Amino acid sequence: MQEIIHLINEMSPYLLLGFLFAGLLHSFVPSKLYHRYLSKPTFGSVVNAALLGIPLPLCSCGVIPTAMSLRREGASKGATTSFLIATPQTGVDSILATYGMMGLPFAIVRPVAALCTALFGGAAANIFGKENEGDATAKVPDHDHHHDHCDCGCDCGCDDHKAHRNKLLEALHYAYVDMIADIGKWLLIGLVVAGLITVLIPDNAFTLFQGNTLASMLLVLCIAVPMYLCATGSIPIAVALMLKGLTPGAGLVLLMAGPACNFASMLVVKKVLGTRSLIIYLASIVVGAVGFGYLIDFLHFGGYVNFLGSLQVAGSCGHGCEGGDSWFAWTCTAALLLLVLNALLLPKLRHKRAAAETKHVENMNTKVYHIEGMNCNHCRTAAEKALQGVEGVTSARVVLETKEAFIEGTASEEDLRKAVESVGFTLVP
Repeated sequence: MQEIIHLINEMSPYLLLGFLFAGLLHSFVPSKLYHRYLSKPTFGSVVNAALLGIPLPLCSCGVIPTAMSLRREGASKGATTSFLIATPQTGVDSILATYGMMGLPFAIVRPVAALCTALFGGAAANIFGKENEGDATAKVPDHDHHHDHCDCGCDCGCDDHKAHRNKLLEALHYAYVDMIADIGKWLLIGLVVAGLITVLIPDNAFTLFQGNTLASMLLVLCIAVPMYLCATGSIPIAVALMLKGLTPGAGLVLLMAGPACNFASMLVVKKVLGTRSLIIYLASIVVGAVGFGYLIDFLHFGGYVNFLGSLQVAGSCGHGCEGGDSWFAWTCTAALLLLVLNALLLPKLRHKRAAAETKHVENMNTKVYHIEGMNCNHCRTAAEKALQGVEGVTSARVVLETKEAFIEGTASEEDLRKAVESVGFTLVP
């Protein structure tokens, strides 16, 4: 338990700051900016997609509807693939947390590795991923902004002060409610797993891999690829494993492949972009992770960069860490735990409200559908916006906890289904 508490104290200040930056990025950067620079099937659009995706705090499920929306708005296949590879590996929150727990070298290498693998995968998708399957989602935007809202809050005829205040409130809500609701559970699981690894696995348990970097990386890939690991939640697990003897290169493989690959994202990529793009997507992540893993082990064991030097401070409780954490760290931890508790309680309240609404829906002019494939608040928002953009819809509300959509209006079920599928989900009557 002591190891878990110390890990949380080390991470909490960076997490709270990272969440704030993520909220500001979400609210103040117009979504149209992402669409504008990604449409041409050129290497430039691949670069733009990677650079835009790296700071975004989206997990591997939340990035799917965003990428599918970009594809629907006309983003090239290469740009979409680049975005899918780069975004879940990093984010401002995970980069700051990486620096806090793993030190500056890992905090630098992690986004650089995400950028390189995204560029490779996106360029390969533009060259080799040309096929008819999955191209139905790519279309030129129809510029129907009937349901759009002001993205910038400054030059669209709205009051500047009120708009900026609303944007700030939106940023805080996204940062400390929606994001924590999405990754809070996985972050706690990662911390608990890290603590259990520290306690239960003998010291230097992975030293047998010291002379065989490839074996350690293959072991990590077998564990990381099918699992769901968020970019932030994977950090304490990687730290704990490296403190037990896993090579730093294998630790980077976990940080890259864990967040970027899981069965859900692979199925959606195949469905929307096609089989070739799926192969390119997986090959880019695996080859990139192994390649950068070898580079890190070469630099570390060659004495050029000490990638393990900061782990003893950030991840070990073996030398007097009891009582050594500052009051600021404890305050941040208390705030973080309260926010996580709030996020865990909110779904129950929303579930009760949705259940009550479902009981009375027969007396209203409302249609209820189930949406399969949603896993986070970003998924919910993407599905909700897609439904609100359908002609004939006067109101659309999606409840993540019950996977239900409450829709009013005259839109046909076929149009609703196409809208939901365009962002990577399935509509069920």
